[in-house]
Amino acid sequence: MSSLLLFLLLSLSTQARPITYWILLTDKQVTDKPALSPSALANRSSLQLPIDDTDRPVSATYLDKLTQLGVQINCRSRWFNAVSATLTPAQHHQVSQLPFVREVRPIDPSITIASRSTGHIEQAKLAPVMSQIQAAAFATENLTGRFVQVGVVDAGFFGADSAAVLKPIAVRGGFRQVRDYVNRPNTKNNLFRTLETMSDMHGTEVLAAIAGYDPVGNLQLGLGYDATFYLARTDAGNREFRGEEDNWVQAIEWLDSLGVRLVNTSLGYAKGFSNPSENYQPAQMDGHTSLISRAAQLAADKKGMLIIVSAGNEGDDRSWRIISTPADAEGVIAVGATNSRLWNRIGYSSIGPETLAYLKPNVSCFSLYGTSLAAPVITGFAACLMQANPKLTNRQVRTLIEKSSHLYPYGNNFVGYGVPQASRALALLRGQELPETARSINASGKVLTLPVDTAETLVSLFHKKDATHVLHQEAVKVSNGKITFRRSADVKQTTIDLKTQVIEVMWE
Repeated sequence: MSSLLLFLLLSLSTQARPITYWILLTDKQVTDKPALSPSALANRSSLQLPIDDTDRPVSATYLDKLTQLGVQINCRSRWFNAVSATLTPAQHHQVSQLPFVREVRPIDPSITIASRSTGHIEQAKLAPVMSQIQAAAFATENLTGRFVQVGVVDAGFFGADSAAVLKPIAVRGGFRQVRDYVNRPNTKNNLFRTLETMSDMHGTEVLAAIAGYDPVGNLQLGLGYDATFYLARTDAGNREFRGEEDNWVQAIEWLDSLGVRLVNTSLGYAKGFSNPSENYQPAQMDGHTSLISRAAQLAADKKGMLIIVSAGNEGDDRSWRIISTPADAEGVIAVGATNSRLWNRIGYSSIGPETLAYLKPNVSCFSLYGTSLAAPVITGFAACLMQANPKLTNRQVRTLIEKSSHLYPYGNNFVGYGVPQASRALALLRGQELPETARSINASGKVLTLPVDTAETLVSLFHKKDATHVLHQEAVKVSNGKITFRRSADVKQTTIDLKTQVIEVMWE
């Protein structure tokens, strides 16, 4: 066979390769009832959120017509009035001509798990964050996430019903429903017994960070150990592209239909693994380009859901560095990771894009194993607040978490507003005034020596080019109750992190 003929055959083969698309439809049947459970309808009523067209199912008539063309539908989205399907070029042409089809859009399949995990639950490595966020303050108030429904969208939950630190949840029936959007049909037992790759333990580790508790050793790993859980597997660890965007959207819609208002997802779209043309670009982490970011924002704005997302682990990757999507959505809580001793950004933790008009990440906390095990800590934190006051809206919970954080109001794109503090959150919840822990000072020159009231021997500084964007962070020694540091030419503001206090230096 000649090289020219081989090239032509390969080209034709590539052109004929089926591609997965979103098929966006024009309208719905206005007579269809909302695809919501009584619990979801009650939530909407209590939150004064209207039922709208996004709550009605995709038109059964349109689904039938697509099926008649031989289109095999993968999933359907009532929020976007769309279905996903793998189409040949001929099918793509046919579907595009249908009068009820508004657009046919290819799906970017590039998803990564925001984890640096070793594949098993290490209690000694998860537990230290509990003191950082003041878990004892919630325990004193008997806040354990009881009566709060938590959704977890992840890669797999192998052994979650038998792991020692999660078994108490299984025994009391705390795992209410489980869905596998990777392998259909699914069963609860199959999902808990599926171990195709080590990624299938990822969701189990996330659950441990939300709700893990060792009754034998009396060791707390997560705050929300009395919550109830709805689990969705959307990511396949045995594939080069470890998940599908449509699976994620479908899982969020399922949780909404059940009335679940709090969701943890430690997955993120960033760069892909195979075809570079299908990768997202850093400039697209803008809160509205990706479909899952738009879904997350819609969940926040119209469904009253609080979605807590890992910021990503690309902080050391010079070709990316920034957060992944859906952490870029304004309405979600994106969680970064801090060091243990100094509460500044740990190297791998992704930073917020400078182009965003809002702060990302929102908050941070300690995690050795990636932001994927930082986000669930904050999910447990949110569950405790929602138990304390079930009438809180998602926006109110997000505001409480941000305002309770140790750097507030001087947030930055390395760690957000810093580490949430349970004692501060509870005081805010009660309407109590917080002690003055933040102040600003004016300074000039290239070197500043400043007295600081702290028992720490090292303190963290964030040198910024404006109010939120960090040029670099450093640790400086406390000597005789003072710190001395230099200002570089581009620095306009410097945040001094004393953990219990924060000082904002405004350079003249």
